[in-house]
Amino acid sequence: MAEQPSVLLTCAGQRVDIVRAFRDALARRGEGGRVVVSDLDPLSPSLVSADVVVELPAVDDPGYGQAVADVVAAHGVGAVLPLTDLDPVILAQAAHLVRDAGGQVFLPAPEVAAACQDKWLCHEILEGAGLPSPPTWPVDGTDRDALPYPMMIKPRIGFAGRWIHRCDDRQELDFFLSRTPVASVLQQALPGEEFSIDCLASLDGRAIGAIPRAMYQSKGGEQIKGETLDDPQLVDLAAAVIEGIGLVGPCTIQCFREDGRILGVTDINTRFGGGFPLPLAAGGDYPFLILAMAAGEDVAPQLGTHRVGVVMTRFLSEHILVRDGDGLTAMDGHEEAVSGGI
Repeated sequence: MAEQPSVLLTCAGQRVDIVRAFRDALARRGEGGRVVVSDLDPLSPSLVSADVVVELPAVDDPGYGQAVADVVAAHGVGAVLPLTDLDPVILAQAAHLVRDAGGQVFLPAPEVAAACQDKWLCHEILEGAGLPSPPTWPVDGTDRDALPYPMMIKPRIGFAGRWIHRCDDRQELDFFLSRTPVASVLQQALPGEEFSIDCLASLDGRAIGAIPRAMYQSKGGEQIKGETLDDPQLVDLAAAVIEGIGLVGPCTIQCFREDGRILGVTDINTRFGGGFPLPLAAGGDYPFLILAMAAGEDVAPQLGTHRVGVVMTRFLSEHILVRDGDGLTAMDGHEEAVSGGI
């Protein structure tokens, strides 16, 4: 383990908020580590905010895991975290390579990471751990007339809220299934209110943080308006899910509740949630705690210590760059210089 660990954020895309949060956490630790970022798109805004930009192959390249391990060794990386759903399973499978190179992948075991991405496997792993999951059926072999409508069609492996359809009867179900191009499951549409819980788990699967939030408005599967809650029931649920199925690192758990009863956990993301700035502002200093764990420090649970009533309302922002020779630099008057040779 590196004495002064840097952090590698893969497939970083637009997650400037997370890059900046890790840079701030490193500055507060005063250990000289750097935020290392990768993304295939040379204009990904996260690259502009990084300390170091590295090139990695596409996530489906057979050498992706070894390439990540090589970056870990070359840059003194102590923590590797994915920022999208593209590579958590591949990184989890490469965790031994990363450990050999001196770092840690902040992800659960490969089979757990895979189950969290696959709606059918997620249903099975939750039920197997005695945790609430919505009634779920496979598309093939299910008597569609006997289903308890309304039903949801959900892709087994979904992304950004795509190919999800609510169906009030058999006719609608048949219509949308005939037009759905991806492998799907059938899940009972749950009444009540939907919540998200932004969580952090230790490397040995202990619940470190759980910050519930109301989901006021989302677009494309990403929350743009929300508020942190004082809700011990949701905190307890998150801890039970983390420790029941063996989650590691940052994760987001979504569920529905009606009349004080948890009806089901509908999603588990093994990464920072789209609403990351909200739990961060409420005291969920997860980047700082991740760096501490990467440095081998013991981190005490902080369940229920977040600030309640913190509200987020989001807007678009941007980097303004200018081409300068073979690269890009920040235009005069704009705050962030381009790092790492973008």
